Amino acid sequence: MPYQEIRRMIVEVDEEQLTEPMIQNLVKHLPEQEQLNALAKYKNEYSNLSEPEQFGVVMSSMKRLRPRLSHILFRLQFEEQVNNLRPDILAVNAACEEVRKSRAFGRLLELVLLLGNYMNAGSRNAQSYGFDLSSLCKLKDTKSADQKTTLLHFLAEVCEEQFPDVLKFVDELEHVDRASRVSAENLEKSLRQMEKQLQQLERDLETFSSTDDPNDMFLTKMAISFHIYAHEQYGKLVIMHSNMETMYQNLLEYFAVDPKKTSVEELFTDLSNFRSMFAQALKENHRQRELEEKQRRARAAKEKAEREKQERQQKKRRLLEVSAENDETGVMDSLLEALQSGAAFRERRKRVPRPRGCGALGLLSSLNWIGLHRMMDRWWLATQV
Repeated sequence: MPYQEIRRMIVEVDEEQLTEPMIQNLVKHLPEQEQLNALAKYKNEYSNLSEPEQFGVVMSSMKRLRPRLSHILFRLQFEEQVNNLRPDILAVNAACEEVRKSRAFGRLLELVLLLGNYMNAGSRNAQSYGFDLSSLCKLKDTKSADQKTTLLHFLAEVCEEQFPDVLKFVDELEHVDRASRVSAENLEKSLRQMEKQLQQLERDLETFSSTDDPNDMFLTKMAISFHIYAHEQYGKLVIMHSNMETMYQNLLEYFAVDPKKTSVEELFTDLSNFRSMFAQALKENHRQRELEEKQRRARAAKEKAEREKQERQQKKRRLLEVSAENDETGVMDSLLEALQSGAAFRERRKRVPRPRGCGALGLLSSLNWIGLHRMMDRWWLATQV
């Protein structure tokens, strides 16, 4: 870009062409005014100068270059500063109002106090009237005997089962997370810096004399359009910040918090962390119940399978016993028939040899001794009839 074009952009305060990084670099590397004045003496030897010297000669032709650049940079950064400060102030205001007016959060504090007094019964902390809000995050540090759950998990379970309305506080305190990232100290510093820049702009506008350059729009744009707008926006931020401090102080007084020991970010960080931990405890309780239900179903299915297996085995044994009795009865009937017909007393030499195990005698050989005794007893009784 030609040096004269850069000069034109600065003189006319051309916001469409000027960028924040450009002005920042110019301010950062700008030579001292004495050096610029020394370079201005060589404007007639411009072509013989090096590029940095040529650039210095062109820039030196503008009156009060450093304050001019500083105020242009302030103008370019102003909207961003306002857009950064306003949401922070609004977030703290909203968080203060939510914490103060949330009935669900108040009920939760009652339950925590009740649990604490019950657990501290008989100690010097018994029957306390209140507790520090920073203690809420310490509920997670109190664990059960088996180290598997915490007092926070117990509190979440009690709220879910008996006081479901208390769970609403997680949604009601939606701005505490945003407020926890706000630094009250940085807010004050930014507002003081903005005030100083506005005051310096006012002083420079009063002493800034008009130049012979008809294209010089610094006084027109900075005094008429920007200064009035910036002063108005700054006044609104100051009022909002003052209201924020009042609401915060009232909140600290309401919860008996020492303002000298607790900052804005510390208070809302504790509340934001507790809110997140409570929501996480609810999820972990749900997962634990689902796991226990899954294990219960698995045990029930295993027990059912065992019962069915035992029933099948018992049924199989009964079938085998019935089958054995039927086999014994069939063999006995064949033996009686052979005895009554006399076939059992025929000469063996007249019979064609049969394979072992065939006929009545063959069937006898396949029985065990206990079965043989039973059959003989039945046969003996049958012959007595």
